[in-house]
Amino acid sequence: MSDGHGPAPDTPSGWAAHQPPPYQGAPGSPWTAPGPPPAPHPGPGQNGSAPYGGPPHPGGPYVPGPGPQAPYGPGPQPPYGHRPPPPALRPGIIPLRPLGLGDILDGAIRLIRSNPKTVLGLSAIAAVLGAIPTAIGQAVIFGQVGAAVNDPSALDGVGETGFLGQYGDVLVSSAVEFVVVTLLTGVLTRILGRAVFGGRTTAGEAWRMSRGRMPALFGLVALNALLLLVPVVAIAVVVVALAGAGAGPGTAVAAGALAVLGYIAYAAFVSTRLALAAPAAVLERRGVLDSMRRSWRLVNGGFWRTLGILILTRIITFLITFVVAVPFTFAAALISVGGQGSTGAQIATAVLIAVGGTVGAMITYPFLAGVNGLLYADRRMRSEAFDLVLQTAAIEQRRQGWVHASADDLWLPSATPGAPGPYPQAGRGASWPHS
Repeated sequence: MSDGHGPAPDTPSGWAAHQPPPYQGAPGSPWTAPGPPPAPHPGPGQNGSAPYGGPPHPGGPYVPGPGPQAPYGPGPQPPYGHRPPPPALRPGIIPLRPLGLGDILDGAIRLIRSNPKTVLGLSAIAAVLGAIPTAIGQAVIFGQVGAAVNDPSALDGVGETGFLGQYGDVLVSSAVEFVVVTLLTGVLTRILGRAVFGGRTTAGEAWRMSRGRMPALFGLVALNALLLLVPVVAIAVVVVALAGAGAGPGTAVAAGALAVLGYIAYAAFVSTRLALAAPAAVLERRGVLDSMRRSWRLVNGGFWRTLGILILTRIITFLITFVVAVPFTFAAALISVGGQGSTGAQIATAVLIAVGGTVGAMITYPFLAGVNGLLYADRRMRSEAFDLVLQTAAIEQRRQGWVHASADDLWLPSATPGAPGPYPQAGRGASWPHS
């Protein structure tokens, strides 16, 4: 009969030999012999590893290591088993979730970096065509100023020529930009639609996919211009009528100032509401009026955020253009003054100004198009859960290891990537199954 102090099968000498690790001794009991306490058994979720910084101990209990330990202490603690959500899927230029300001600006830059030859090449063509009229007008003005160094009478015609140089070239340049920037917006929006999934598009392929949307884009630009110009004409008529009715100059100036402030608010409102019409026309293949209605609905609930991002984007592009163009303009002015209005100096001046304007525009044009396109994608994610559609498609594309040529159809409101299953084999012209 044991008194609790002699050897027994339940003591360490007789028990541990028959137990698998990590048990090195009998369970604690008031009848066990005195000695060091047994090592603790791994708790739930440890499984012999160190979840809070200690190295793993295969086959043995968890021993805390020198790394950061469990966040026990003052303050709120995460619930047991809490794990942070996984990062958003990012197959291309943006994460496939509702976008923040940094995501939109970074995505516009990644659009340029992901396909620099196509994007910058197309932008350079558009920038050259838009910069040539301005460069010619500025060269004429600088040439007359340079000629006035030796002949002050050369400044007699600066007033008339300066007006033509300052405003005539602007009108011509605006007309040219109306055409080339509209074409560029359509092409770059199509490239962006593929770049969201990590796909690349050649210039020829982008043009073939977007040329059918050019009439809709021209219609959008024409209607936008009409909406913005009609109030200007009305304001001018009112101011002239007040002046002709014998109203004092102070009254006319006050009315004009109030009208200008009202017009600025009106232009900001209309431009923001219709800012997403061009991406909708290209990616959703909508008509002119339908694209404008689509943009109006998408901006609902996010007007102030959209307006703020558009204003910030314009400020950024202005600063980029200014910083890039100033050195070329300064060099052109020096050459014009040094050349004293000679033909060679005027040619060199025009070339320098054109180069400065081209370099600045070939960076800002795709940046503006990228921001507008990503704002459109963000508004669809926030209002239509469109990120789930993009994520499903991206997961299937990652599984197959290629980007479907018809991934552009995912931007259609009625298109879905379909249920998981066999997809068409790789190749141009493959299509997603539709429900």
